[in-house]
Amino acid sequence: MNRLLATAAATLTIVVAVAGRAEAIDIQEVTSPGGLTAWLVEDHAIPIVSIEFAFRGGASRDPADMPGVANLMSGLLDEGAGGLDSKAFQARLDALSISLTYDAGRDTFTGSLRTLEENLDAAARMVRLSVSAPRFEDEPVERIRAQIISSIRRNERDPDRVAGRALLEAAFPDHPYGRPVDGTVESVSAITVEDLRTYHGQVLARDNLVIAAVGAVDAARLGRIIDRMFGRLPQKANLGRVADTRPVGDQRISVDMAIPQTSIRLIGPGIKRDDPDFIDAFVAAFILGGGGFGSRLFDEIREERGLAYSVGLGIGALDHTGLVSGGTSTRSDQANEVVALLEDEIRRYGEEGPTAQELREAKNYLTGSYPLRFTTSSRIAGQLLGIQLDDLGIDYVDERNDLIEALTLDEVREAAARLFRDGAFTIVRVGQPAS
Repeated sequence: MNRLLATAAATLTIVVAVAGRAEAIDIQEVTSPGGLTAWLVEDHAIPIVSIEFAFRGGASRDPADMPGVANLMSGLLDEGAGGLDSKAFQARLDALSISLTYDAGRDTFTGSLRTLEENLDAAARMVRLSVSAPRFEDEPVERIRAQIISSIRRNERDPDRVAGRALLEAAFPDHPYGRPVDGTVESVSAITVEDLRTYHGQVLARDNLVIAAVGAVDAARLGRIIDRMFGRLPQKANLGRVADTRPVGDQRISVDMAIPQTSIRLIGPGIKRDDPDFIDAFVAAFILGGGGFGSRLFDEIREERGLAYSVGLGIGALDHTGLVSGGTSTRSDQANEVVALLEDEIRRYGEEGPTAQELREAKNYLTGSYPLRFTTSSRIAGQLLGIQLDDLGIDYVDERNDLIEALTLDEVREAAARLFRDGAFTIVRVGQPAS
């Protein structure tokens, strides 16, 4: 990103959420002449436009025997498209102060655009080329492939990465969520250009596209812009079916690694985002392990005993499962004690739930910090994108804090019992063998 764009983007961090309230954001739903929809927060304070977009699909649509296709493609869409080879494409982005990136998640394939308003039409053309006419030429394919393989090999020596991968493999056997998004050395080495084109043709389509825009653009122009970006894509994706699942719980897995610290990670069943009790569960989990200073786990493991620098836990929701996950790191000779404390505190919290004071403090923090998610154009666009992907409705920004404030102590205690009472967690340890 050149200096002009970087300076303007930094300036935008103060131009959001009147009086510090996220509810002040005015969200418009825009329908393009070609029938695409987007959410827009129009703000002409500075001449920057941020557009975030996502295709439902992600790495869960990788071939079962070849994880890493979506991830490899995410590194290649800006490496040559249409009549521009890799160097020409990158030079054009730089000359026009355009930031354009792609990323593969488990359930979505996402793109992110930031540009000066005066270059928005040219930026739209670059997006159109990258999503509808990628070149996948040999040199960039092999270069990006080599970078990914190098990263995978580095991660094989990182205890946190090893723990995370082992955890998902154990929790989601024979399911796409158990496969690594970035793939393996063997699978990434075997991906062909035809594999990339097949994935591209199956996932990047108009009917599974979600768009959010923030900045110096009005609704009429945005409609024309998104048609220019995505109008040449196929009408329908060919995603196939991914089954709903639950993480397998109550497993204990150890991975030996000659390091002084032991990385501890855990996962267990949660609830999906469309569950009517999701907010109750979110707050319950936050009190147990999501608040850093002041959370139950932090107080018990760090403050009371000094056994770890940090410890955390929270709930997450993928398209096809809900989960609770968390972890910590500690000296290897303390790992048994820390695991026992995690298990005991989680089970006790499931039986007792939070106190009235804990719930009051959690509400204050969660509602007071919510506007911090809306402090830059990119963050606002990202929030709007996530709300759309979760099908929460355009009024969610206004309603979210009210939903939290309305929770009763009994409701949060019921959610805590639902999530934590049975203690059915899979726990992975990476480090010195337990003595």
